[in-house]
Amino acid sequence: MIVLSVAIQKGGSGKTTTALNLAAALQRMGKNVLLIDLDPQANLTQSLGIADDSDLSIYELLKQAATGELTDVQHAIVNTSILPLIPANLELASAELELVSMYGREQLLNQILVQLGDEYDIIVIDCPPAVGMLTVNALAASDYVLMPLPAEFLPFKGVQRFMKNVQLIKKQLNKKLEVLGIVLTKFDEHKSMHRDVRARLHEMYPDKVLETSIRSNISLAKAQEQAKDIFSLDSNANGAKDYRALATEIAGRLVTTAAQ
Repeated sequence: MIVLSVAIQKGGSGKTTTALNLAAALQRMGKNVLLIDLDPQANLTQSLGIADDSDLSIYELLKQAATGELTDVQHAIVNTSILPLIPANLELASAELELVSMYGREQLLNQILVQLGDEYDIIVIDCPPAVGMLTVNALAASDYVLMPLPAEFLPFKGVQRFMKNVQLIKKQLNKKLEVLGIVLTKFDEHKSMHRDVRARLHEMYPDKVLETSIRSNISLAKAQEQAKDIFSLDSNANGAKDYRALATEIAGRLVTTAAQ
Protein backbone atom coordinates (compact mmCIF):
# COMPACT_ATOMS: atom_id res chain seq x y z
CA MET A 1 0.00 0.00 0.00
CA ILE A 2 1.25 3.45 -0.96
CA VAL A 3 0.18 6.53 1.00
CA LEU A 4 0.35 9.78 -0.95
CA SER A 5 -0.37 13.15 0.65
CA VAL A 6 -1.37 16.07 -1.57
CA ALA A 7 -0.11 19.05 0.38
CA ILE A 8 1.13 22.62 0.14
CA GLN A 9 0.83 25.52 2.59
CA LYS A 10 -1.22 27.65 0.20
CA GLY A 11 -4.96 27.82 -0.32
CA GLY A 12 -6.33 27.91 -3.85
CA SER A 13 -3.51 25.76 -5.20
CA GLY A 14 -5.72 23.12 -6.80
CA LYS A 15 -4.94 20.70 -3.98
CA THR A 16 -8.43 19.20 -3.64
CA THR A 17 -8.97 19.17 -7.40
CA THR A 18 -5.69 17.30 -7.79
CA ALA A 19 -6.41 14.79 -5.01
CA LEU A 20 -9.82 13.96 -6.48
CA ASN A 21 -8.96 13.76 -10.17
CA LEU A 22 -5.58 12.10 -9.72
CA ALA A 23 -7.24 9.42 -7.58
CA ALA A 24 -9.97 8.99 -10.21
CA ALA A 25 -7.36 8.66 -12.96
CA LEU A 26 -5.39 6.09 -10.96
CA GLN A 27 -8.59 4.13 -10.39
CA ARG A 28 -9.21 4.09 -14.14
CA MET A 29 -5.72 2.63 -14.51
CA GLY A 30 -6.85 -0.32 -12.39
CA LYS A 31 -5.62 0.84 -8.98
CA ASN A 32 -7.69 0.32 -5.84
CA VAL A 33 -7.74 3.84 -4.38
CA LEU A 34 -9.05 5.31 -1.11
CA LEU A 35 -9.43 9.06 -0.53
CA ILE A 36 -9.07 10.69 2.89
CA ASP A 37 -10.24 14.25 3.49
CA LEU A 38 -8.02 15.74 6.20
CA ASP A 39 -8.91 19.37 5.48
CA PRO A 40 -11.33 21.01 7.98
CA GLN A 41 -12.91 22.90 5.07
CA ALA A 42 -14.16 19.47 3.88
CA ASN A 43 -13.99 20.54 0.24
CA LEU A 44 -13.13 17.04 -0.95
CA THR A 45 -16.02 15.57 1.03
CA GLN A 46 -18.44 18.07 -0.51
CA SER A 47 -16.94 17.56 -3.97
CA LEU A 48 -17.90 13.91 -3.72
CA GLY A 49 -21.49 14.80 -2.85
CA ILE A 50 -21.22 13.96 0.85
CA ALA A 51 -22.62 16.26 3.55
CA ASP A 52 -19.97 17.56 5.93
CA ASP A 53 -21.95 16.48 9.01
CA SER A 54 -21.10 12.78 8.95
CA ASP A 55 -21.21 11.16 12.39
CA LEU A 56 -18.17 8.99 11.75
CA SER A 57 -15.47 11.01 10.05
CA ILE A 58 -11.69 11.27 10.11
CA TYR A 59 -12.13 13.56 13.14
CA GLU A 60 -13.88 10.81 15.12
CA LEU A 61 -11.22 8.29 14.11
CA LEU A 62 -8.42 10.62 15.26
CA LYS A 63 -10.15 11.10 18.62
CA GLN A 64 -10.57 7.34 19.00
CA ALA A 65 -6.91 6.76 18.16
CA ALA A 66 -5.87 9.38 20.72
CA THR A 67 -7.83 7.65 23.49
CA GLY A 68 -6.81 4.13 22.50
CA GLU A 69 -10.38 3.25 21.52
CA LEU A 70 -10.01 3.00 17.75
CA THR A 71 -12.87 0.94 16.32
CA ASP A 72 -13.21 -0.64 12.89
CA VAL A 73 -11.96 2.00 10.44
CA GLN A 74 -14.03 0.40 7.69
CA HIS A 75 -17.18 1.86 9.27
CA ALA A 76 -15.98 5.36 8.43
CA ILE A 77 -15.46 4.66 4.73
CA VAL A 78 -18.22 6.07 2.50
CA ASN A 79 -18.62 4.48 -0.91
CA THR A 80 -19.34 7.47 -3.13
CA SER A 81 -20.25 7.26 -6.81
CA ILE A 82 -16.63 8.02 -7.67
CA LEU A 83 -14.28 6.62 -5.02
CA PRO A 84 -14.37 5.36 -1.44
CA LEU A 85 -13.76 8.19 1.03
CA ILE A 86 -13.11 8.76 4.70
CA PRO A 87 -14.86 12.14 4.98
CA ALA A 88 -14.11 15.26 6.96
CA ASN A 89 -16.55 17.42 8.86
CA LEU A 90 -16.36 20.91 10.28
CA GLU A 91 -15.42 19.58 13.72
CA LEU A 92 -12.04 18.68 12.27
CA ALA A 93 -11.00 22.31 12.80
CA SER A 94 -10.98 21.56 16.53
CA ALA A 95 -8.48 18.76 16.06
CA GLU A 96 -5.53 21.10 15.63
CA LEU A 97 -5.96 22.36 19.22
CA GLU A 98 -7.13 19.07 20.71
CA LEU A 99 -4.21 17.02 19.37
CA VAL A 100 -1.46 19.34 20.61
CA SER A 101 -1.52 18.01 24.17
CA MET A 102 -1.96 14.34 23.27
CA TYR A 103 0.75 11.72 23.59
CA GLY A 104 1.94 10.37 20.22
CA ARG A 105 -0.12 13.06 18.49
CA GLU A 106 1.95 12.98 15.28
CA GLN A 107 1.25 9.26 14.67
CA LEU A 108 -2.52 9.08 15.17
CA LEU A 109 -3.34 8.92 11.45
CA ASN A 110 -0.71 6.23 11.05
CA GLN A 111 -2.58 4.13 13.62
CA ILE A 112 -5.74 4.48 11.54
CA LEU A 113 -4.06 3.49 8.28
CA VAL A 114 -2.45 0.43 9.84
CA GLN A 115 -5.93 -0.99 10.36
CA LEU A 116 -6.53 -0.92 6.61
CA GLY A 117 -3.65 -3.30 5.94
CA ASP A 118 -3.09 -3.83 2.21
CA GLU A 119 -6.71 -3.49 1.17
CA TYR A 120 -5.91 -0.50 -1.06
CA ASP A 121 -3.15 0.00 -3.60
CA ILE A 122 -2.99 3.74 -3.00
CA ILE A 123 -4.39 6.05 -0.32
CA VAL A 124 -4.58 9.71 -1.37
CA ILE A 125 -4.85 12.29 1.45
CA ASP A 126 -6.11 15.82 0.86
CA CYS A 127 -4.28 17.93 3.46
CA PRO A 128 -5.10 21.34 4.94
CA PRO A 129 -3.38 24.38 3.33
CA ALA A 130 -1.08 24.82 6.35
CA VAL A 131 1.60 22.88 8.21
CA GLY A 132 -0.32 22.22 11.42
CA MET A 133 -0.90 19.05 13.38
CA LEU A 134 -3.19 17.53 10.73
CA THR A 135 -0.68 17.98 7.92
CA VAL A 136 2.10 16.67 10.18
CA ASN A 137 -0.02 13.58 10.84
CA ALA A 138 -0.53 13.08 7.11
CA LEU A 139 3.16 13.42 6.28
CA ALA A 140 4.17 11.20 9.20
CA ALA A 141 1.96 8.46 7.74
CA SER A 142 2.86 8.94 4.07
CA ASP A 143 5.33 7.39 1.70
CA TYR A 144 5.22 10.38 -0.63
CA VAL A 145 4.00 13.96 -0.84
CA LEU A 146 2.77 15.61 -4.04
CA MET A 147 2.84 19.41 -4.11
CA PRO A 148 0.35 21.24 -6.37
CA LEU A 149 1.54 24.75 -7.07
CA PRO A 150 -0.10 27.59 -9.03
CA ALA A 151 2.36 29.05 -11.52
CA GLU A 152 2.67 32.34 -9.63
CA PHE A 153 5.56 33.92 -7.74
CA LEU A 154 3.97 34.24 -4.28
CA PRO A 155 3.14 30.50 -3.99
CA PHE A 156 6.55 29.81 -5.53
CA LYS A 157 8.28 31.52 -2.59
CA GLY A 158 6.44 29.27 -0.17
CA VAL A 159 7.82 26.10 -1.77
CA GLN A 160 11.24 26.43 -0.14
CA ARG A 161 9.65 26.82 3.29
CA PHE A 162 7.39 23.81 2.73
CA MET A 163 10.33 21.72 1.50
CA LYS A 164 12.17 22.50 4.75
CA ASN A 165 9.14 21.36 6.75
CA VAL A 166 8.97 18.11 4.77
CA GLN A 167 12.66 17.44 5.40
CA LEU A 168 12.21 18.13 9.12
CA ILE A 169 9.31 15.68 9.31
CA LYS A 170 11.33 13.14 7.36
CA LYS A 171 14.24 13.49 9.79
CA GLN A 172 12.24 13.41 13.01
CA LEU A 173 9.09 11.41 12.29
CA ASN A 174 9.11 9.48 9.02
CA LYS A 175 12.36 8.47 7.37
CA LYS A 176 10.59 6.92 4.37
CA LEU A 177 8.88 10.19 3.35
CA GLU A 178 9.86 11.49 -0.09
CA VAL A 179 8.71 14.37 -2.29
CA LEU A 180 7.20 12.63 -5.29
CA GLY A 181 6.98 15.82 -7.26
CA ILE A 182 5.74 19.36 -7.79
CA VAL A 183 2.86 19.75 -10.24
CA LEU A 184 2.05 23.17 -11.66
CA THR A 185 -1.67 23.95 -11.65
CA LYS A 186 -3.78 26.59 -13.40
CA PHE A 187 -0.98 26.69 -15.93
CA ASP A 188 -1.05 28.72 -19.15
CA GLU A 189 1.83 28.14 -21.55
CA HIS A 190 1.11 31.49 -23.21
CA LYS A 191 1.84 33.48 -20.05
CA SER A 192 5.49 34.43 -19.62
CA MET A 193 5.19 34.52 -15.82
CA HIS A 194 3.99 30.91 -15.79
CA ARG A 195 6.88 29.84 -18.00
CA ASP A 196 9.32 31.77 -15.78
CA VAL A 197 8.02 30.08 -12.61
CA ARG A 198 8.38 26.67 -14.24
CA ALA A 199 11.92 27.46 -15.37
CA ARG A 200 12.97 28.65 -11.89
CA LEU A 201 11.45 25.59 -10.25
CA HIS A 202 13.38 23.37 -12.66
CA GLU A 203 16.58 25.17 -11.65
CA MET A 204 15.90 24.74 -7.92
CA TYR A 205 14.39 21.24 -7.98
CA PRO A 206 15.43 19.64 -11.28
CA ASP A 207 14.31 16.15 -10.29
CA LYS A 208 11.07 17.14 -8.61
CA VAL A 209 9.13 19.23 -11.13
CA LEU A 210 6.75 16.97 -13.02
CA GLU A 211 6.59 17.22 -16.79
CA THR A 212 2.80 17.30 -16.66
CA SER A 213 1.18 20.63 -15.86
CA ILE A 214 -2.53 21.09 -15.18
CA ARG A 215 -3.93 23.73 -17.50
CA SER A 216 -6.62 26.21 -16.47
CA ASN A 217 -9.88 24.49 -17.35
CA ILE A 218 -13.40 25.54 -16.32
CA SER A 219 -14.58 21.94 -16.65
CA LEU A 220 -12.62 21.03 -13.51
CA ALA A 221 -14.70 23.44 -11.43
CA LYS A 222 -17.91 22.30 -13.10
CA ALA A 223 -17.12 18.69 -12.28
CA GLN A 224 -16.70 19.46 -8.57
CA GLU A 225 -19.92 21.48 -8.52
CA GLN A 226 -21.74 18.41 -9.86
CA ALA A 227 -19.99 15.99 -7.44
CA LYS A 228 -18.14 14.34 -10.33
CA ASP A 229 -14.58 13.74 -11.36
CA ILE A 230 -13.45 15.34 -14.60
CA PHE A 231 -13.59 12.02 -16.48
CA SER A 232 -17.26 11.52 -15.63
CA LEU A 233 -18.09 15.05 -16.74
CA ASP A 234 -16.05 15.27 -19.94
CA SER A 235 -13.33 12.74 -20.68
CA ASN A 236 -12.12 14.87 -23.60
CA ALA A 237 -11.65 18.09 -21.61
CA ASN A 238 -8.15 19.45 -21.16
CA GLY A 239 -8.47 18.76 -17.44
CA ALA A 240 -9.15 15.09 -18.14
CA LYS A 241 -6.20 14.87 -20.52
CA ASP A 242 -3.89 16.56 -18.00
CA TYR A 243 -4.89 14.42 -15.01
CA ARG A 244 -4.68 11.28 -17.12
CA ALA A 245 -1.13 12.28 -18.09
CA LEU A 246 -0.31 13.16 -14.47
CA ALA A 247 -1.49 9.76 -13.24
CA THR A 248 0.64 8.03 -15.86
CA GLU A 249 3.71 10.06 -14.91
CA ILE A 250 3.19 9.49 -11.19
CA ALA A 251 2.65 5.76 -11.66
CA GLY A 252 5.94 5.66 -13.55
CA ARG A 253 7.72 7.50 -10.73
CA LEU A 254 6.30 5.13 -8.15
CA VAL A 255 7.60 2.15 -10.07
CA THR A 256 11.02 3.79 -10.44
CA THR A 257 11.34 4.70 -6.74
CA ALA A 258 10.17 1.24 -5.67
CA ALA A 259 12.92 -0.32 -7.76
CA GLN A 260 15.66 1.83 -6.19
